[in-house]
Amino acid sequence: MMFRKIYYSWVLAGFLVLMGCSEQPIVKAVPLEYSIKVAEAIMSRYDSIVHHMDHLDKRTSWQYDYALLAEAIGKLERYTNNPVYGEYMKDFFDYYVDSVGNIRYYKLEEYNLDKIRPAVPLFSLYEETGDSCYANALHLEIKQLETHPRTAERGYWHKKIYPHQMWLDGVFMASPFMAEYAEVFGQPQWFDEAVRQITLIYTKTLDPKTGLLYHAWDESKTQRWANPENGQSRHFWGRATGWYMMAIVDVLDFLPEDYVGRDSLISIFVNVAESLMKVQDPESKLWFQVLDCGGIEGNYLEASGSSMFIYSFAKGVRKGYLQPSYLKVAHEAFDGIIANLMKNDENGNLVLTQICGGCGLGGIPYRKGDYQYYVTEKIVENDPKGIAPFILAGIELHEADVAKLEE
Repeated sequence: MMFRKIYYSWVLAGFLVLMGCSEQPIVKAVPLEYSIKVAEAIMSRYDSIVHHMDHLDKRTSWQYDYALLAEAIGKLERYTNNPVYGEYMKDFFDYYVDSVGNIRYYKLEEYNLDKIRPAVPLFSLYEETGDSCYANALHLEIKQLETHPRTAERGYWHKKIYPHQMWLDGVFMASPFMAEYAEVFGQPQWFDEAVRQITLIYTKTLDPKTGLLYHAWDESKTQRWANPENGQSRHFWGRATGWYMMAIVDVLDFLPEDYVGRDSLISIFVNVAESLMKVQDPESKLWFQVLDCGGIEGNYLEASGSSMFIYSFAKGVRKGYLQPSYLKVAHEAFDGIIANLMKNDENGNLVLTQICGGCGLGGIPYRKGDYQYYVTEKIVENDPKGIAPFILAGIELHEADVAKLEE
């Protein structure tokens, strides 16, 4: 495509100017190129992300993973000057948000944190268009969080159907939304709430021996998946930790520099990053489905969690939260995904493989969260829970590389 040729020429020229030389730049724009290629593969298969969904029912509608994919693709407009990416994103959200701000298929009374995250791109749509329908939809979502059920220490239940339980996933689903809402609408109490959720679940899921975080915590200590002594689940699931790391680094975008809890969030972020380095696969530079069980039968290198760690590390370096060495870690892991988990389909389009279809706890049928459960859940290709973080990882690596060249 012509816009891609123009774009890559622009990137190369920009790098040469930044370096003040006429030689091949040391840092290439490969990660961003792969983000674009993966996005184009999705767009070539589906003229709308709504059509990418298997079916529209209460399970898949207004779903965080498809919304995150739309958000990730939309971000590429900035780097290509091609409005097709932004339009692809906007079409998805305009399918759900009507002219007065009602959200199709959204039910506040379900009290499901997964239904908060899809609204995050509405902030940018509101900023770009000024259309009140997006603001009204955001206000509708915040009403859920005003009355969402909580633990005794005011931690949000992951869902109403999972009483007394906090899951790492839920922090990503709600905390970045609250932090951005606080900034956009001048309601700083939501900064406090976002930080509360991040710090509380850290104390409840932390394994002091490894520094890793268990997938979830049951306040009641009654679930069969929970440790009866402390309520923690049994294993360290890669994607759950990935959601958590992305949540922290995204929340920090909005917290004021002098916010009292800011330094504690950065400390948590650094601590978890250090623990992840201890379980990184030394050969592929990726991370396993069950983080600390590399080499055990059934475990596998997992694409979504690995992509989330790349995103978090690259952004953490760019923002000054992590040491510069983590940028090399992120690049090596990105290369590891390309080498080990990426292939081409019959049409030459990129396909991301080895994505965990989904892991939960409890429910019907009951998921007891043992090792065998995590490694036998369905493994899929091109799932949005893997593709979206991969696109975002490529974008963030590009941003970090440019920031490094500008130093």
